[in-house]
Amino acid sequence: MGQQSGKLIIACGALAREIQQLIEINCWTGVDVQCLPADLHNRPDQIPHRVLDKIQSNHDRYAHIFVAYADCGTGGLLDSMLEPLGVERLRGAHCYQFYAGSDVFEQLHDAEPGTFYLTDFLVRHFDRLIMDELGLDRHPELKDTYFRNYTRLLYLSQMETPELVTKARCAADRLGLDFEHRSTGFGELETGLDRFMVSAPMVAGTS
Repeated sequence: MGQQSGKLIIACGALAREIQQLIEINCWTGVDVQCLPADLHNRPDQIPHRVLDKIQSNHDRYAHIFVAYADCGTGGLLDSMLEPLGVERLRGAHCYQFYAGSDVFEQLHDAEPGTFYLTDFLVRHFDRLIMDELGLDRHPELKDTYFRNYTRLLYLSQMETPELVTKARCAADRLGLDFEHRSTGFGELETGLDRFMVSAPMVAGTS
């Protein structure tokens, strides 16, 4: 077995751009990033074992591993897999929560439970991940079925740009929802990664 060194972030592909931006902004060194496909969010039951595969294939190469996923619909299964290994993940239930911050997200949710959220990634890939995946491009009548309980679309932006704000507003119009925009920056994604880069807890054996 080779000597372990360096740090590894195992990340959701939906966070790849933002993580690379944070690495550059904070001048973090000695860290690698490996991403799993973003569309695993459509099959959250597969996330824990796909993350475990990444950990097992890398644990003898890296001294410190961090998982850049929230619970992401796994119903606690991701935590059940990670805890015995001593591997930490991002805090929160999903990316909307860690971008907005837990307290702010709870306030947003309580104010309007019928909210459909978008991030920079989801705005960029709205046609593929929402319109195509839900079949709305082929069967527009399904919109009322999927979104009947929603009243607003809230865009939580990481790197605010006029182009993405315009695309998010267009997405709200296409879904028939009121549009709101809140600039969150990187939120707890940055603070979570910063804690990892500073503390870098040891990874337990995964044999």
